[in-house]
Amino acid sequence: MYRDHTRVVKIGDRVIGGGNPILIQSMTNTPTQDVKATVEQIHRLEAAGCEIVRCTVPDEEAARAISEIKKQIRIPLVADIHFDYKMAIAAMENGADKIRINPGNIGGREKVAAVVNEARDRRIPIRVGVNSGSLERNLVEKYGGVTAEGIVESALDKVRMIEDLGYQNLVISIKSSDVMMCVKAHELLAGKTDYPLHVGITESGTLISGNIKSSIGLALILNQGIGDTIRVSLTGDVTEEVKSAKLILRTLGLRRGGIEVVSCPTCGRTKIDLIGLANRVETMVGEFPDLNLKVAVMGCAVNGPGEAKEADLGIAGGIGEGLLIKKGEIVRKVPEAEFVSTLRHELEHWKD
Repeated sequence: MYRDHTRVVKIGDRVIGGGNPILIQSMTNTPTQDVKATVEQIHRLEAAGCEIVRCTVPDEEAARAISEIKKQIRIPLVADIHFDYKMAIAAMENGADKIRINPGNIGGREKVAAVVNEARDRRIPIRVGVNSGSLERNLVEKYGGVTAEGIVESALDKVRMIEDLGYQNLVISIKSSDVMMCVKAHELLAGKTDYPLHVGITESGTLISGNIKSSIGLALILNQGIGDTIRVSLTGDVTEEVKSAKLILRTLGLRRGGIEVVSCPTCGRTKIDLIGLANRVETMVGEFPDLNLKVAVMGCAVNGPGEAKEADLGIAGGIGEGLLIKKGEIVRKVPEAEFVSTLRHELEHWKD
């Protein structure tokens, strides 16, 4: 298991690597300079279960905002830097817990050295990020196009640059929107380094396509023991990234906690608004992050009772009503209008 043997890296008050739990990340999409909007979004991410958050730092105003944002949030903050090495230094001066850079686009060894020196003085980790879309021309020519091998070589070249400057407090990130290329790149990289890996499928798309691509890619990577922290990149509400990441980790058996909702796909036997109910229940159970349960929402009397009995708590629908089932036993009939409130009451008073 690669992740059991990666180096431990401290990010604020959290750690990744060395077999520690895989942490969930997301990135704000507000202007970082707008402290109020950014803090509000981070609070929503925190409530959803985000454990590390990243903000873009394109200018001095954004760098200064890091200081005020940090005072109002509870999770570590990563500064995302592109092109201007001075912004990396300014972000660290203002309290960033980690910085993300691509050493290839901030302008030469001397500028990288200035960033590394600041990070060393403050003991701040650097995430070395390489995307397939920014692969150097010489590597594209060497490998006959954008390939997993080229992405890995690019990342390791940049890591060696920082190692030569005497710094090893690093996290590596290699991403591609091509799922299978991304998987292959992680397989290659994991055998060549012991730095912790930040894993994700970049530019994966909207809620549906992005979740499918991310789920396939992350499952193939994580299930091999590769990856120490993840981000599900989606074009949509940032909290959806966190919800998806939690579910991916739970499905792979890499995380416990939280409520899993199972529901049937509906058919002609369904006599309740199962689709609406399942969506409302899935939203509602987010209010109970500390419970480790399975909740079933089933639509008919054929398979519903049996399936619901396999869950910790469930509703098996009938005609305008349903059976409340708890720990495998039928408790009582419940009117359809009271399904969600009944399940919430049971969760509020749940005892193992």
